[in-house]
Amino acid sequence: MISPDAPEAPHHTGAPRLVATDVDGTLLDDDHTISERTVSAISRAVAAGAGFVLVTGRPPRWIPPIVARLPEGLVRLCVCANGAVLYDAIDDVVLGAHTLDPDAVRTVAATAAQLFPGCGLGVERVGNAETGGVDEFLAEPAYVHAWGESDAGPATRDELLARPVTKMLIRAPELSSDQMRERLAPRVEGLCDLTFSHPGGLIEAAAPGVTKATGLAEVAAMAGVDAADVVAFGDMPNDREMLRWAGRGVAMGNAHPELLGLADEVTAPNTRHGLAEVLERWF
Repeated sequence: MISPDAPEAPHHTGAPRLVATDVDGTLLDDDHTISERTVSAISRAVAAGAGFVLVTGRPPRWIPPIVARLPEGLVRLCVCANGAVLYDAIDDVVLGAHTLDPDAVRTVAATAAQLFPGCGLGVERVGNAETGGVDEFLAEPAYVHAWGESDAGPATRDELLARPVTKMLIRAPELSSDQMRERLAPRVEGLCDLTFSHPGGLIEAAAPGVTKATGLAEVAAMAGVDAADVVAFGDMPNDREMLRWAGRGVAMGNAHPELLGLADEVTAPNTRHGLAEVLERWF
């Protein structure tokens, strides 16, 4: 967030007051690192008075390793789970969450099972005293993790569907995520919001109307920043609404074709300091 004693505005006319970025494929390069050039550009933006926020599909528990790669104190607020969770990375606490109710979860699960026989299900939930963390991830045995080794706790399908979730994941590796969304979206319209951040057969479902844009809008309102003064960076369909909402939506050069056609501009890929290339105009 923008500090109350920060400079009144960044030093270049028209500079954003809030910088929002996706993490994977955007802030991180393909080696899962943040380039020195990108860190320097972000640091200059914050020193000049701009706020900086991570807006990601990642759950809160996957945020600390990212924050550790940036200067201490640079990141506090993080919009997680595609807009469903607001997380304070400094105090390691969830500030708020939007959940998908069990009835909707069961209906979406049943529809997915009809359309994608053999698909695996997983759910993200906000943590509590019982789970001992800021969040928890449960998955049934048929769920094939999309990002290598899974940190999921085992659960039956009935257990997955019994409580509200911040995000439901539907996995069918034999299909593309585009194919899955095309088939599923018309059948569950109004029940949930569908998107994806991985191309290989993984759909993510949240409460209706919950997107990265709604999460970023909450942070901007807290900071007293209008959408016109926000620049947002992304690379996948789960960034679509955020790029449309921000005053300047920037797609990475490596972005999904869906974003390349709607962004205000396309910068260099994440492997060539695309985020820094834009911020350096102002900072």
